[in-house]
Amino acid sequence: MAKQNIAEQFVDILTRAGVKRLYGVVGDSLNPVVDAVRRNPAIDWIHVRHEETAAFAAGAEAQVTGRLGACAGSCGPGNLHLINGLYDAHRSMAPVLALASHIPSSEIGLGYFQETHPEQLFRECSHYSEMISSPQQMPRLLQTAVQHAVGRSGVSVVTLPGDIADHAAPEKPLETALVTSRPTVRPGDAEIDRLVDMIDEAEKVTLFCGAGTKGAHAEVMEFAQKIKSPVGHALRGKEWIQYDNPYDVGMSGLLGYGAAYEATHECDLLILLGTDFPYNAFLPDDVRIVQVDVRPENLGRRSKLDLAVWGDVKETLRCLTPRVRTKENRKFLDRMLKKHADALEGVVKAYTRKVDKHVPIHPEYAAAVLDEIADDDAVFTVDTGMCNVWAARYVSPNGRRRIIGSFTHGSMANALPMAIGAQFTDRGRQVVSMSGDGGFTMMMGDFLTLVQYDLPVKVVLFNNSSLSMVELEMLVAGLPSHGTAMRNPDFAAVARACGAHGVRVEKPKELAGALKSAFRHKGPALVDIVTDPNALSIPPKISKEMVTGFALSASKIVLDGGVGRMLQMARSNLRNVPRP
Repeated sequence: MAKQNIAEQFVDILTRAGVKRLYGVVGDSLNPVVDAVRRNPAIDWIHVRHEETAAFAAGAEAQVTGRLGACAGSCGPGNLHLINGLYDAHRSMAPVLALASHIPSSEIGLGYFQETHPEQLFRECSHYSEMISSPQQMPRLLQTAVQHAVGRSGVSVVTLPGDIADHAAPEKPLETALVTSRPTVRPGDAEIDRLVDMIDEAEKVTLFCGAGTKGAHAEVMEFAQKIKSPVGHALRGKEWIQYDNPYDVGMSGLLGYGAAYEATHECDLLILLGTDFPYNAFLPDDVRIVQVDVRPENLGRRSKLDLAVWGDVKETLRCLTPRVRTKENRKFLDRMLKKHADALEGVVKAYTRKVDKHVPIHPEYAAAVLDEIADDDAVFTVDTGMCNVWAARYVSPNGRRRIIGSFTHGSMANALPMAIGAQFTDRGRQVVSMSGDGGFTMMMGDFLTLVQYDLPVKVVLFNNSSLSMVELEMLVAGLPSHGTAMRNPDFAAVARACGAHGVRVEKPKELAGALKSAFRHKGPALVDIVTDPNALSIPPKISKEMVTGFALSASKIVLDGGVGRMLQMARSNLRNVPRP
């Protein structure tokens, strides 16, 4: 039997850790690893057109499957391209292992062609970033990197010089069992005791939920029912907590709607469940606040806390719910449900007025039609910008759908690359990339990846010929929009030229048929929807402090517009409010 080299050992360890695909672009220092992948039937090399796509795809795969994702870049400029997608994966708590191949080890530090220092460059967007400078470091260093990525839910980066990858592996390598899943974390008894007392003492309690409520929907609903609490959510909590929720009062933050803001400010006790909600200006400063989070470093960094609880949401609520007293008074809950429904009624009127006849097409209408037609278990990947708005307002979660975006890192051009990673996990599942024209054109080259692998991703392109979120930021800041207009091609024609299904929609009556046709198509498809560039709403009061980059943090509701089927749910919830 031929002796194994470091590259082959590297690939074997990835497969033991559950990695099915390695996304990247081949080249020089990376070639030994790519060849090892070629000869290993347990893993596939996915050739994308840009390494940034590789990192976004690996992160999306990790978010969909819960398993370790992996990506790779060749020395210097190649692995540098990974950095944006790795930042996103790390901030989304997606377990990803990145291979940054490196120049020959004998040339490091001598200004060699394409020389960088990746073990330093990636430290800010990883839990672990180290270089294999000797074959004797394998396999322990790679195993340590895997444990960091999986155990701490984030990114690990391993830098590997190409010549080291070709070296023979150690004769008797020390291999350990790999951790491939995380344990639950239970809070301490003292924290549970104190939290029980605080809940029992409070008359009005509000729950505000984030991505950490994944897998805890039933526990949150049981808890809310017992203490008669309204339940709001951040954008990353939407897919886990909004569906089948009779206590829903909407979302707070930049894209907020409904009564979530009022519910968080008018309560006696606010409990933050699994959220690292970044916009502290939307959080109250005059109510008692408890935060429950599995990451202790998140506790208290957004607001002053009266109690910090280190634990995952599901396990915490399992300990907590049986111990708190049942609250009988639901006046606060019912008042917030009524406010929520009234707020949605008001904004829906503007969206529904002859919208199905409006040309150019209202993006709200396009998003609502997409929501109705898409599969009940579809994966939506969402571009940063106005597509975030339409997904937040119109994509209806149901416990089976997934909504993935760069919701914490806020990168442009994430939707198409994420769709690639999501689709590779299951070719039979509908994956929809909700792309803005700005984001799509930034990474348009990887539309060819869909064609190359015949991935049935459906790109729904909101084409308003502008960077409309940036335009909104300028307008809110009192500046004339500048540098935001784009001269776009017929994207459907581009898609067809690439070998995919492509259709352009300019009239509302054509939209449903175009989407259904694209979804029926067996391979990749693009629906180019020409939308209204003026579909922006400005808050009634504008101040200079309202805009800082993406935050727009001084207004409780910054964007107005419809909210799709959420109004139906709010109306349904109101039926449960006792009448005097």
